[in-house]
Amino acid sequence: MSSPQPDPDQVPAVEEPTGRTRGPLARLAAGFDDPVLRALVAATAVSRIGRGVFFAVTVLFFTQIIGLSPAQAAVVLAVSSGCGVVASFLGGWLADRWSARRLAFGFELTGGALLAGYAFVGDFASALLLASLAGFFDTLGHSARSAIIARGFASERRVHARAVLRTVTNIAIAAGSGLGAIALALGTPEAYRTVIACAGAICALGSLPLLRLTPAVDAPARVRIKTLRTETGSIDTKAAAAASAERSDWNRRSPWRDPRYLALSGLSAIFGMQFGVAEFGVPLWITQNTNAPEVMVAVLLIVNTTLVVLFQVRASCGTHNLRVAGRVTMIAGWLMVAACLVYAFAAGMPAWAAIVILIVGMIAHTFAEILSQAGAWGLSFELADPVRAGAYQGVFGMGFSVGALAAPIVVNATAITFGLPGWAMLGAIFFAAAVGIWIIARRAAAASVRPGAAPGPA
Repeated sequence: MSSPQPDPDQVPAVEEPTGRTRGPLARLAAGFDDPVLRALVAATAVSRIGRGVFFAVTVLFFTQIIGLSPAQAAVVLAVSSGCGVVASFLGGWLADRWSARRLAFGFELTGGALLAGYAFVGDFASALLLASLAGFFDTLGHSARSAIIARGFASERRVHARAVLRTVTNIAIAAGSGLGAIALALGTPEAYRTVIACAGAICALGSLPLLRLTPAVDAPARVRIKTLRTETGSIDTKAAAAASAERSDWNRRSPWRDPRYLALSGLSAIFGMQFGVAEFGVPLWITQNTNAPEVMVAVLLIVNTTLVVLFQVRASCGTHNLRVAGRVTMIAGWLMVAACLVYAFAAGMPAWAAIVILIVGMIAHTFAEILSQAGAWGLSFELADPVRAGAYQGVFGMGFSVGALAAPIVVNATAITFGLPGWAMLGAIFFAAAVGIWIIARRAAAASVRPGAAPGPA
């Protein structure tokens, strides 16, 4: 009698040999014996500390030290994000043609040097130029890293690697924000410029661990067959046909020819606007429409970061399975609807009630974020053509960049403008995106098990 087969949709718990479930730190450390993950974690930890410093001081540096108006500061940040949209695809495209590890090293080293250059900025034009270049190279590096993850890990380990790296990112950014507080406390131009220069140097140092990666994370060498001539001088038609077939197959595998993946990227970008709710919508809602103290903005950020660190790795287990990825995305959609409505109910409440409501909303919001990211990572890897992994990850990242650009506009046009009805509209947008992703996942899972179905993207 054959032994019973495990349910492929079941998400296994990570257990110790004694049978006890591991804690979050143990789960985080479990993968560090993998040399690829170890190098990526080291690079991420160092570089994101530097980024955390910038997140803490950039806006105040622009407005209080350089003297930019709030509108000018917003333009600088928006243009920087816009450059990231272009760089997302370009970085992945390049990683399919050249060494992804060397590209990632070069991009991140250059990006760190550009961030250090902020220390010498003195006007709007120079700030705009430097921010655009820094954002461009940072996104190039991120896309090259995504290609490395796609090729450097087995299917069931990719999402785990992304979850570990995201957890490390949150911890490192929090630490960097603490360092940035030094400049905020001193408040002098010299303090700001010194801290920024040091942060840029830290970001550049974060590129060094990438040199420890092996060529295994690079794209396989493409077969390049040139048209040859025979001994009589005539064209070798077989070689010419082989070269033409190789080029045709390469172009056919482009993510721009994969409508299912493009739909996934677009819907994930829409759901990804939930980051804009946390970064833009909730702070404005607290200060303009609730009686909660402004310090709640920082409290909610701490709640979000803590929950991501504790649960992201565990929540990502099993989401390389298409059905599981679709299911957790659907749960995230319901949680996001609940979070939007809970945030709305904080308006007009007494301060103590508003505080409680906002914390409850942020808990629901954070678990929606955790689950949606886990599902998105699984689907973005599993539905991509492995031959063009870099280009596919670049397209997926570009979608998130577009979502980040659109988020402030959409959140302001719904929740901030119309209150409760606007929050309901925003929740409906997130839910519709989750339903779309769930449908894609279910259909892809069904197609993958259909007899005679061709593997790979549609």
